Amino acid sequence: MPLREPSRPVVPGAVDSVLDLIGDTPLVRLSRLAAHVRPQVLVKLEGRNPGGSAKDRPALQLVRDAEASGRLAPGQAIVESTSGNTGIGLALVGRVTGHPVVIVHGGAMSAEKRALLALYGAELVEADWAAAPDDPDNPRALADRIAAERGGWRSQQYDNPANPGAHFAHTGPELWRQTGGAITHLVAGIGTGGTISGTGRYLQQVSGGAVRVIGVNPAGSTYGGGPAGTIRVEGVGTTWPPGHWPRNLDTAVPDEIRTVPDGASAAALRGLAEQEALLLGPSSGMAVAAALELAAGLDERHVVVVMAPDGATNYLRELADGRH
Repeated sequence: MPLREPSRPVVPGAVDSVLDLIGDTPLVRLSRLAAHVRPQVLVKLEGRNPGGSAKDRPALQLVRDAEASGRLAPGQAIVESTSGNTGIGLALVGRVTGHPVVIVHGGAMSAEKRALLALYGAELVEADWAAAPDDPDNPRALADRIAAERGGWRSQQYDNPANPGAHFAHTGPELWRQTGGAITHLVAGIGTGGTISGTGRYLQQVSGGAVRVIGVNPAGSTYGGGPAGTIRVEGVGTTWPPGHWPRNLDTAVPDEIRTVPDGASAAALRGLAEQEALLLGPSSGMAVAAALELAAGLDERHVVVVMAPDGATNYLRELADGRH
């Protein structure tokens, strides 16, 4: 009798690639830092994604949608302008899917993010992050030129609807499921607009408008209606005027936008570490500061969920030096 080929055993606890680990991030209750307020304050730990941030979600959606439509050919380069986390997400996805990645970044990007991007094989090109919208050397314009010169595909995180689409399809339903529909407030920083627009829109729709969405803006950013200044919280805010804001920011979704002073963001970041043993990134401290201020005016019936975009891993040197 011929020998039968051995069958491969089914291993139910394994996934096929690191991309299958994106999403389903945990919620943690702030039992100590929020002990003085009456509502529950929960933090969504997006740093538990494999690339270390919430940006893994849109990065995967951007690439998959472009591949499916034929806009991104096999082996074609991906080009994006980003302060770091979207770049890391794209570099991770590109590594698995066979696309080289070129990242146009500002000089202030943390050393840890640069190292991660290099380890994932991304090419780094530095640009003037403070350049005006009509300046041909601004990061988005430079990324456009590089893509045109090299025949690359621009993922366009600021304007591509796959960015908020990823959060509408995944992040929002996760939060609704994880809270058993008890969420009453979503608090999220505003960067590209993808997280707050997609997640917020889903929660507003599924709750019949009952969930309130609070956008959080760093000092120096124009999203809160104030003048442009120096933004010290990486990955959020903009100094550009409203006419040049990302198309992915649906300004009809946030019920209000709160601007948080840098000192309050830093204090919340320290409190998260000292009282909850949560080592998070600076934009997470900003969002938690806004959530605690919001929760002070609510009662026991409310459940406030804060989006924590990433962990402290990408900012260890800055945090250790006391720059946040």
